[in-house]
Formats: sequence, C-alpha cells, structure tokens
Amino acid sequence: MNRPILSLLTASLATLFSCLATSQDKAAPPPVQAPAQSSQATDAIQQNVTYATINGADLNLDVYEPTDGGNQPRPAVILIHGGGWSAFDKSTMSGMGHFLSRSGFVAFAVDYRLLKGTENRWPTQLDDVQRAVRWVRANAAKYGVNPDHIGAFGHSAGAQLAALLGMENTRDNSDPTLAKYSSKVQAVVDVSGPTDFTTHRDADGAAFLTNFLGGDYAKHPDLWREASPAFHVAKDNAPFLIVHGTGDEDVPMLQAQELYDKLHAAGVPVSLLKVDDAHTFQTPLARRRLAMASLEFFRQYLAVAQ
Repeated sequence: MNRPILSLLTASLATLFSCLATSQDKAAPPPVQAPAQSSQATDAIQQNVTYATINGADLNLDVYEPTDGGNQPRPAVILIHGGGWSAFDKSTMSGMGHFLSRSGFVAFAVDYRLLKGTENRWPTQLDDVQRAVRWVRANAAKYGVNPDHIGAFGHSAGAQLAALLGMENTRDNSDPTLAKYSSKVQAVVDVSGPTDFTTHRDADGAAFLTNFLGGDYAKHPDLWREASPAFHVAKDNAPFLIVHGTGDEDVPMLQAQELYDKLHAAGVPVSLLKVDDAHTFQTPLARRRLAMASLEFFRQYLAVAQ
C-alpha cells in the first residue's frame, strides 16, 4: 500500500456509517438514487448472538431485523468491519445495519478473530466470516431470511473478506453442523478494499503482511496471491459493486480499478463508483452516496420486493 498498511487501524470507522441509521440525511441527493424509503420504518436489534465457539471463545454477531411484519423470507446482508484485520469490531457497522434493516433486509454485523502478534494469522478471518454466512443459512428460518439471497458488505479489510465471500467456496468445512451449507454470497459491496497484496508494497506494509500472511513475498508469493481477491476472479463470481474514494491514501484507487478490470474481463456484473472522498468517507454527501448505491445494488441482485 502507498502508506503503511497499519494506518488502516487509525481511521475512525464509526464516523463512516454513523449517519446511515435514518433516512433524514440533509445532504443533497446522491447521483445514484435508490427507491424511496419510508421515514416511519423501524427495526429491532439482537446483539451478541453467538455463531461459533472456537477454542473456548465465542464469535458473535448482531442481527438487525425489520419490524414491518412482512410474511415472506427476506434477503440478508453480512456486514464486515475493517481495521487492518487487527482492530475494531462489529459495532462500527451499526449505522449500515439499521439502514439496511429499515430498507427491508436482515443485516448481520459479524465479529471475527483479530490478528494479535502471531496469533490468528490468515486465513483465520476468512474462515470466520465464511462460518458466519453458513450459520445464517442454517438459521434462516429463525430470522426470516431467504438463504439463497445473501449479500456481503465490507469496508477496508472487511471489503477484502467480503470480496472473497463472493468468489470462493468454503475453505474449512470441518464443522459437521454447517457442512451442507454454502458460504458463498450472491452479491458483494467492496468499499475501500485492498484487492492485490502483490503490488503497491512499502517496507512497513510488507512487514505487516509478512507476519499476517505467514511468509514474506519473495519466498511465499503464493500466500500473498491466495489472500488477494484479484487472483480469485472467475466468471462465476458474484456481482460486485466497488466503491472507492478518489482521495484514499491508505488503499490506492488502482486496487479498485484492477479488480474492476479483471471482473469485467471475466464477464462478472460489476460497477465501480468513484467518490470524491478519503478512505473512510468523511462528508455526509459521500456517506449518503455510498448508502444509496449499496441499497440499490442489493435490491437489484438480492431481489427485494418493492
């Protein structure tokens, strides 16, 4: 990355989604419009629902559900937080969780194991979010979810994980209770995500990734490619919406462009939305544009009744 990848840890993700819980944002309408949302829409949240227990530690998620009494199973979205795979938690996705649930989705904001020194190296994080998707499918009836209509939304490090959910099948299928459920999602929103770890490397970022991935690039380039969504592009990938800030100094726009170009060449439905803002979108207009574009995309590919 152009700046040390550890700088991803210092950005305030909470501000990115803090204004999305209501439809009363006073910013000018975004260029990408979504169908009107009722200002009276309400939702309910269940916090800290355990979706897995690993080595005695619980992995939890928060469930955001519409309360409009609909009778049909709803599409769902898995929300994956950023933080350089080492920091933050599902609470930074609360704004997007409320926004999507008040728009007719069931949203699941998930925690995953974080890198701590040499503990929880890659692909621990991918295993966890894949497990979360399968847990949602296994519990679809309980939460009124259509298990065939599940999307993923991620920011920064979470976007790298979300991208792989739309590309790869289950890596670790050792849990017999989830073995019959797929971990692949039907639509992906990638926000400010790193997509190719083999390029735009600096000394500090390379040192972090060498530890995170378990080997340096010179000796183990396969590890770096395996964690890079750009090397997993195939014609059967889920549709993608890639959203990236033109002023992003943490993850270069070239990362988003590379993934877009490869997906497009493979015939995957993909859009690239460039927003005049930074890595964590700071302005109300940029955040609203992100929210509305994501909503329209998920409505298109997850088939929300309108």
